[in-house]
Amino acid sequence: MSSRIKVRAGNVEIGGGAPISVQSMLNVPSTDIEGSVAQAVALEKAGCQIIRIAIPNREALALIKPIKKAVSVPIVADIHFDYKLALGAVSEGIDKVRINPGNIGSDDRVHEVVKACRANNIPIRIGVNSGSLEKHILEKYGSPTAQALCESALYHASLLEKFDFYDTVLSMKSSTVPTMIEAYELASQRCDYPLHLGVTEAGTERMGLIKSAAGLGSLLLRGIGDTVRVSLTDDPVKEVYAARDILKAIDIDKSGVKFISCPTCGRTRIDLIGIANEVQDKLRSCEKNITVAVMGCIVNGPGEAREADIGIAGGDGVGLIFKKGEIVRKVKEDELVSALLEEVGKL
Repeated sequence: MSSRIKVRAGNVEIGGGAPISVQSMLNVPSTDIEGSVAQAVALEKAGCQIIRIAIPNREALALIKPIKKAVSVPIVADIHFDYKLALGAVSEGIDKVRINPGNIGSDDRVHEVVKACRANNIPIRIGVNSGSLEKHILEKYGSPTAQALCESALYHASLLEKFDFYDTVLSMKSSTVPTMIEAYELASQRCDYPLHLGVTEAGTERMGLIKSAAGLGSLLLRGIGDTVRVSLTDDPVKEVYAARDILKAIDIDKSGVKFISCPTCGRTRIDLIGIANEVQDKLRSCEKNITVAVMGCIVNGPGEAREADIGIAGGDGVGLIFKKGEIVRKVKEDELVSALLEEVGKL
């Protein structure tokens, strides 16, 4: 149930049946323009389709033009409370604004932001989380429940609707996965706006990926959600890799290499863990729509991974290259990766 409303941020469509887009956010200090540009370039290279930047003050507006010059993906200005920063970001050429209308003051201020965004075809994302709930909503529900998060998001959207503005994306993030899932379920039933999915404050790489996979995967498999961000306390490039891996795992993203590798057992006689990691790293940028298998057992490996387009199976210091379960050749252990990459190149 993708949203019925479609918005456009720069060259990326969100909602209305558009492909699920992957987002991330710069974590370089906003005072470091050179570092911010370098990180934005790295994110685009990793496959990030929308990049968000924090705009904490007027000085940070100077980030927008250099970043837009360096990358082709849309840039989102992340703004809290100060409507003048939103207006400034629009003037600098931002592609999307993240701001909560209820936090920027009077209707006149909201109207100013709406007019500027409408005139420049810029959508607004409303970003609600457990720490941003309005006092009256928090008192009504007693805690940051899913119902409270959804009600808050729709309240902010109504402030834009007053001025006939509907180019809006909603997010209702929680660090608690079941709460996050329920909040988006409620929103998908109560509105037609595109939904930006994410588990906020998800944690470091290991736990953050697990929580994000559980939350995003659960919703996306039921058709809920239009754009995603995996939040990790780590390099944001890892957020992009994680998001793309989640989309591949649930068969939404069919581009690039899909990996199969066995967990190893007592039969394994090669460094399968090291080999699997090396293969995955070296094929990360490969755009061929293929399945690659890295198996630890010559006896069972080719058969277990017969659906793979290409694969390797290890023996005692040697290995096999196989295609669709059929053995192609035998190579030495230290030649396995290079031989596999050679065969991938032929596909």
